[in-house]
Amino acid sequence: MKRTILAALAVVLTLSAGAAEKKDSVNPNKPVFTVIKQNPITSIKNQNRSGTCWDFSTLSFFEAEILKNTGKTYDLCEAFVANKTYMDRAIQVVRLHGDCQFAEGGSCYDPLYCIQHYGIVPETAMPKAGSQYGDSLFNFNEFFKVMTPYVEAVAKSNATKLSPAWKNGLQGILDSYLGKVPATFTYQGKSYTPKSFAAAIGLDSAACNNYVSFTSYTHHPFWTSFAVEVQDNWRNPLTWNVPIDDLSKIIDNAIMNGYTVAWGGDVSEDGFTRQGLAYMIDTKKLASLEGSDMAHWLKLAPAKKKNFVDSLGVNVPEVVPTQKMRQERYDDWELTDDHGMLIYGIAKDQNGKEYYMVKNSWGETGDYKGIWYMTKNFIVANTMDFMVNKNAVPKDIRKKCGF
Repeated sequence: MKRTILAALAVVLTLSAGAAEKKDSVNPNKPVFTVIKQNPITSIKNQNRSGTCWDFSTLSFFEAEILKNTGKTYDLCEAFVANKTYMDRAIQVVRLHGDCQFAEGGSCYDPLYCIQHYGIVPETAMPKAGSQYGDSLFNFNEFFKVMTPYVEAVAKSNATKLSPAWKNGLQGILDSYLGKVPATFTYQGKSYTPKSFAAAIGLDSAACNNYVSFTSYTHHPFWTSFAVEVQDNWRNPLTWNVPIDDLSKIIDNAIMNGYTVAWGGDVSEDGFTRQGLAYMIDTKKLASLEGSDMAHWLKLAPAKKKNFVDSLGVNVPEVVPTQKMRQERYDDWELTDDHGMLIYGIAKDQNGKEYYMVKNSWGETGDYKGIWYMTKNFIVANTMDFMVNKNAVPKDIRKKCGF
């Protein structure tokens, strides 16, 4: 019954989008989407002024896993994961005498590690986000201005031996801004520890072994695993390296078989809009369409570029990404690790072009209320890595990876 209701809701949302398009017909190129496949997800959240996309997107992934497996909806606590993760990251920074980065960002592996080693709690088990300092959502501006110098001072200390007191001080900062992690709590009339709650919702340590990540680069051999070399991948988990064509093959297989994908990649490109769309723009063709040479196009104000791209809509010329392009953009720092989101569906526009339906964590913003439609070219070109359930991976790829 729940799946029937969700399916009906999806139809209503799709029809609503089409109705809005007919009403707002000043731009005939605006996409009109037809859903090919979408999987159930939990509500849109808002990370607000915090670099915690890795936290929100990956917990959304696990919430979708639970929803798929049990039909039950849970709201897992981002503050719990942040509290545990920032302490672990600080310990590493101190251990390496400051020769690594202490920052707000992270990877999809961090919530997985947290759940596997510390458990998880529901949102209601800790104070509401931001309430510790009089806000209604996360705002890490003051938090990190307080915490970062503290960690760096310890890491760069001239002491010959550190006392354990610095950890107590840091824990005090974490608890003051994020809330104290409960040893036990009550949820729906039952008492839990974070670990027993994780087990109760199907995320015990054994279940956490069901998740793997993928990327595609040529500076490591294909069909081997390596730690992706970005600063926020600070725990250095291993990621499978596959040819570029297999990135979309894995994502498509996951979506069509009822799974979601925790995606991390680059959203700094001009083709990623705040309205909820993302295209892998062919800037050479776009400059030609705009009636200028490439040099002139690159000098245009961002607002003018955006207006022109928006006017083209579904007719934006796109680059088809290649293996060489991905590697060159990674090596020259153009392809960066900016943002984490949740891929949960596939749709097509009126021209037949396919897009991934992606849940963001910026609140119900943009034309699609917190959902982004990102072309397959954009996702393949801008993926840093992504995490997925092993069972969502095509059998031939699983065989080559050996799991």
